[in-house]
Amino acid sequence: MAIDFELDDTVATVRDFVHAFADQTLRPLAREADEKGKLPAGVIKQLGQLAGNRATIMAEERVQTSEDKKPIGAMVGVVGSEELAWGDPAVLLNIPGPGLAAPSITAAGTPEQKKRFLADIFNVESEEPRFGALAVTEPQAGSDVSNVQTTAVRDGDEWVLNGTKVYCTNGARADIVVVNATLDKSLGRAGQKFFVIEKGAPGFKIGKIEKKMGIRASETAEFALDDCRVPLDNILGGVDALEAAREGSGFKGTMKTFDSSRPSVAAMALGIGRAAYEYARDWAASELPMSSNFTRRNAITSKLGTMKRELDSARGLIWRAAWMADNKIPNSKEASMSKAYAPQAALRCCIGAIQIMGPEGYSKEHLVEKWFRDIKVYDIFEGTGQIQRVIISRAILGRLDK
Repeated sequence: MAIDFELDDTVATVRDFVHAFADQTLRPLAREADEKGKLPAGVIKQLGQLAGNRATIMAEERVQTSEDKKPIGAMVGVVGSEELAWGDPAVLLNIPGPGLAAPSITAAGTPEQKKRFLADIFNVESEEPRFGALAVTEPQAGSDVSNVQTTAVRDGDEWVLNGTKVYCTNGARADIVVVNATLDKSLGRAGQKFFVIEKGAPGFKIGKIEKKMGIRASETAEFALDDCRVPLDNILGGVDALEAAREGSGFKGTMKTFDSSRPSVAAMALGIGRAAYEYARDWAASELPMSSNFTRRNAITSKLGTMKRELDSARGLIWRAAWMADNKIPNSKEASMSKAYAPQAALRCCIGAIQIMGPEGYSKEHLVEKWFRDIKVYDIFEGTGQIQRVIISRAILGRLDK
């Protein structure tokens, strides 16, 4: 089975539509949203309507396919993520929809759960914008997901969850939050599963909203689960998932959700790096006439060439991971490769753009300084670059499940 580096017509159409939306709607909002640290409520609802979220991700059992019936859901996701982040990553995270809850639900949920949790959240005609969130990080367990301390105990027809989650995007306003918790500590990491907590659940307590260096217009919250009660069938995979945990596959199922989400996060980083590259390229073409200093022109063109090479390499890794996901090929190593490489490459592009533009690149008159502040977090959330390298090395040595 060969990878085709020409985008399917359906995917290309989605890319062009999303790029136009990012260019005309997201990019113009970027500076004001960054300085105010938020978007007006009316703009958020408009974003949901313009994005057409209901068509973005499957809400039922069907598989998103192209005209010739090839699966393209993951590829649509990474291509769309790159274009939206190119517009602005913080404004992107304000677009109503399930956010990072979607990959977990689509990867681990039953058909009934996908319909129940995703269909309504894509209803952009609803009175208020609706959001989803994914909460994995804990105060004592950042990227080390195997060290999660949040517990889930069955009590009749409910689960009782206790623990603390931090750095959760859209966590305070989310209508649904997907959290991972340990069913049985004696099973170690194999005892973990994902649960869906719905807004208003008893025992769900919002904590502080973080003040951040980058993506400042995006809400990042902490919350506590204090005897938080959720229905029995809110365990992703259904109650049958309990047996999977007892058999030692619970943690593997948990990690598979990251195999779906990490390429999309890598694609967001790629979009930021590409924005910085294109901005610096256009600035150089405009500000440096052919008669300017040859040495300076040569240094700048060389740097631009390096930036372009790194971005294209990152895109290749991302597309391969997405293609494998669409074709049901295990992609843990490839998903981690894309996540490890793309944010680092994008960071180098943001630094390069500032270097090319000199003092202007450091000025708030241009967006490159903002992209430099935004990009760093992409090497942190959804698993740090260091964790990705551990996963890659284990896969190379044949120890991915150990």
